[in-house]
Amino acid sequence: MANDSAENLQLTENQEQHGNKWLLIVPTMLAAFLFALDETIANIALPHIAGSFSVSTQESIWILTSYLIASCLTIPMIDWLSRLLGRKNMFIGMVLLFTISSFICGISTSMSMMVIGRFLQGLGGGVLIPIAQAIVMEAFKGKDLSIAITIFGLVVIIAPIIGPVLGGYITENYSWHWIFFINVPIGAIIVLMAKTMIYDPPYARRQKNVKTDYWGLLFLFMFAVAFEITMDKGNDMDWFSSPFIRKLTVIWIIGLIGLIISQIKGKETLVRLNVLKDWNLATGTIALTVMNAVLLGSLAMVPQFMQIMMGYDAFTSGLSMMPRGIGCLFGLMLSQRLQEKVDARILASVGIGILAIGSWMLGDINLQISQSSIAFPNILFGLGMALAMVPLIPFSCKTIKAEEMSNASGLQNFIKTIGGAVGTSLVATFVSRFSQMHQNMLTYTLTETNDVFRERLQAYAANMMQYTDASTASYLGQKLIYNQLLQQSRLWAYIDSFRIYAVACILIIGLIFLMKADKHKKEN
Repeated sequence: MANDSAENLQLTENQEQHGNKWLLIVPTMLAAFLFALDETIANIALPHIAGSFSVSTQESIWILTSYLIASCLTIPMIDWLSRLLGRKNMFIGMVLLFTISSFICGISTSMSMMVIGRFLQGLGGGVLIPIAQAIVMEAFKGKDLSIAITIFGLVVIIAPIIGPVLGGYITENYSWHWIFFINVPIGAIIVLMAKTMIYDPPYARRQKNVKTDYWGLLFLFMFAVAFEITMDKGNDMDWFSSPFIRKLTVIWIIGLIGLIISQIKGKETLVRLNVLKDWNLATGTIALTVMNAVLLGSLAMVPQFMQIMMGYDAFTSGLSMMPRGIGCLFGLMLSQRLQEKVDARILASVGIGILAIGSWMLGDINLQISQSSIAFPNILFGLGMALAMVPLIPFSCKTIKAEEMSNASGLQNFIKTIGGAVGTSLVATFVSRFSQMHQNMLTYTLTETNDVFRERLQAYAANMMQYTDASTASYLGQKLIYNQLLQQSRLWAYIDSFRIYAVACILIIGLIFLMKADKHKKEN
């Protein structure tokens, strides 16, 4: 109790010395928003970028993969980099790297130049969200924390949602280059603000004689690079049927095992895994990881369905996600009002339940729907995500000491990023495999013994007879029915995928109630 009071007193003195604590979140939240936005803003522009560089759409996926790999590398290094450089210096340096690399992406004249620029962009941006989370959790208490964490939730949830919309609009009306150029002036502003608004508490300042964990760096590189490539390329290469994927899997498993062992046994390590002994942090991180997988997976799946199955263009398909943003805003306001009155576990569970309902309702899609038909499920999706994430993030870190917050935040966001990669890769696998499954099931009904099939084939053939001979007309009729079968198979694959995500949400509700209650709130 005395230690907590001393910590709070020290933080208060620092705030009074360096100014209003609310100024802390301006540059950090703006930087986190840029990183989260760039996770999805380039998705819609991939076909245009591929055309500019004369590469295939599959090759252009490396633009996304390189960004995710680099961010996975730096996220768990945040605590070590803070001790090595000082947190403020690290933040400014990473924003500068993100800004410069954004400019490189914008002026890229080849695919290799773009991939290098995106890799550097991911290196610079990977630490921005964990830093923002750590600063919020350290600087704010009580009601101020609920307001600050609501702002943080606005950043990490809204930015990926508006990314496809903004990316589609810029690409369709201007040029894909500008989705990167817009980061440059904003990055420069963030650097100027950070110099005056951010301060380092004693435990976040640069330390002397900080050793480099070379084994940890090696194993982290092995795991992050091999895992991300496996997730992104696995479905295209038929997973373990490919020798390349099998080799990568062996590499990332060895890297993961080596990373865990080196971080447990080492003295000066990149990540201090002992924070996972905190039960709330461990269980909360698992729940947030599943939610992040559902969020990013659905963000990839809905626009993909609208473009491939409904024939929408890039901007319109991205616009279909805006109702989710509306639901999210309402959820953030509601969460901010309820956080001090309702047990965080109950609030998060209600949010996850609403998220599951929204995902299940998206499983009721068909090929005759309009944008308004998916608006309400998307609103529920955004509402549930905000109600669940906003109370769960601070509750999972509530018992973590201030000096451990950067390490805990970096580790939590690293695991969430891995979950997001898995959730996104599962979209392609689910749609591909479930399409094959439903195609096989539906094929059994297309036989001459099925009266409906025979009548439909005769009707199609009769319509074609006015243009060609009877044999060709029958073949075209069969071809038309088979195309409908393929379309329906793919539709059912999307339906199954949304429902699996809904079930995954329901399963983690029980995990939420395993977290330890907030004693102070319980007494009140």
